[in-house]
Amino acid sequence: MDYVLPAFAGVIALASVLLSPRAESEGAFYLGVNASGQKPGLLTLTFSQVTTWIFARSLMNAAILGFYYGIWGTLAYAFYYFSFLTGGKIVDSLRFEQGFNSVQDFLRERFGRWGTACYNFVIAIRLVSEVFANVLVIGILFGVAGSTVYTWTILVFSAITLFYSMLGGLRASLRTDVFQMVIFLGTLVLLIALVVFNHNITLGDLASKPFVFDQPGPVLMLVALLQIWSYPMHDPVMMDRGFLADRKTTRKSFQHAAWISIICIVAFGCLGVLAGAHAVKGASMNATLMQLLGTIPMLLFNAALVISAMSTLDSALSSSAKLLAVDMGIMKMSLRNGRAVMAAFMLLGLLLVFWGNKDLFSAVAVSGTASLYLAPVIFFSLWGKRTNIPLWSYLFSFVLAIAAAALYFTESSGYSHLLGDAHKYTKLLYLTVAVLGLGCFGFWFGGKTSARPVEKEAV
Repeated sequence: MDYVLPAFAGVIALASVLLSPRAESEGAFYLGVNASGQKPGLLTLTFSQVTTWIFARSLMNAAILGFYYGIWGTLAYAFYYFSFLTGGKIVDSLRFEQGFNSVQDFLRERFGRWGTACYNFVIAIRLVSEVFANVLVIGILFGVAGSTVYTWTILVFSAITLFYSMLGGLRASLRTDVFQMVIFLGTLVLLIALVVFNHNITLGDLASKPFVFDQPGPVLMLVALLQIWSYPMHDPVMMDRGFLADRKTTRKSFQHAAWISIICIVAFGCLGVLAGAHAVKGASMNATLMQLLGTIPMLLFNAALVISAMSTLDSALSSSAKLLAVDMGIMKMSLRNGRAVMAAFMLLGLLLVFWGNKDLFSAVAVSGTASLYLAPVIFFSLWGKRTNIPLWSYLFSFVLAIAAAALYFTESSGYSHLLGDAHKYTKLLYLTVAVLGLGCFGFWFGGKTSARPVEKEAV
């Protein structure tokens, strides 16, 4: 049994390489079009949306939150997937109502070079954190942190994923996403079936922790509902897929991705809830699940994580190439440059794995808090179509959100105690409300005192 999971990972990796078409043009590598220039269909786009957002980190987080905080912790993480609905609305407004080709084009039009500089900074951090988090989960699955097996698993997995990503770019990512999503769904359905017929588990185990409003689970549910308004706009993988197909296909892909993702996250997270209901003091989630479910279900549990890690990683790499060559325009849009960018982002992610923070949810919370600077941009400038918001309002919101994200990181990691002894998710709620409230006030006040449209800086 010790060789089953590595063998499974090897088969998925080999199949992904074989399915990856070699990109012969910039359109295939950066924009995902096929040899005849055809755009992705509804099934491809929906499955790609789902599998790139159901990260290995996401599955692990949903299960861990369920383990510690019951069904409310899992639901809190699932609430982040309502981002598909707000994200679909953002894309529809940006692309089809106002005619912009990217988020960067919109921000450049409204706030000049500072608009794109702040945004590119945030999403670059987001992409590096995606590489880091998914590679980290793979290492944890195969060995103890710092061990030889852990190190070599990470290096080999990263090399294979980087290889086929460099081979075909976004076109390869879309194609392998469909294959990986089908395998993931089959694995998840089989896993849930084995759990349902397990005599050690009852439906009542899911309600082992009652709903108490000021407890971490319910508090995090509220945080998620506040952050989903800005969270999708700062995710380049989701935004990139919003600019690939026609309006009808794009709208439906976001809608279907929402309910499919939520079901998958809740189903997987409930495994953590069940483990938490049966755990003895000091026991880990994985050890409890192994004792509760047995070897085969745990193999399926880990297999689902392997698939989701690979599918997310190739998408993050393709978005990183598009970010620098297309959206930022700091280098020529060539296959060689795109592949070099992918290699650079993979290297940065690996550096974080071996020398960075190991708290998986920290990356989500810090990233989500930083994205809050975009909430007033969406409310006032995008949906409100206000063109008279001054640059200082935008920069004020940005600095506020970055400061809050940094503060949350130091508070949750124990480096500071400026917010007292409250639970870290309660602190996250305070920071989220403060950034949203002050950021929106800055936009309202700036628009109120600005008598004419903002003068954009020359780019």
